[in-house]
Amino acid sequence: MSEQLRKQINYTVVCVNEFARRFKIDSLTAFEYLKEYKGLAFLDEHYDIEHCLSLDDAIDDLALICSQNGGVLS
Repeated sequence: MSEQLRKQINYTVVCVNEFARRFKIDSLTAFEYLKEYKGLAFLDEHYDIEHCLSLDDAIDDLALICSQNGGVLS
């Protein structure tokens, strides 16, 4: 596994966990939600930009992307 891929996977795991923390859901539920509403695809496609942002900004972006794809969290 390349170092770049390892970093991207680690970043994705951190984002899923932080998303879960913010929305007070468990990590598995967060992962499934992000997968269903295209948040994980967004992170994969835009990793080069997103990993330069703060985690708060990245989670805001994930919430927005998921919302635009039909997701609803309070």
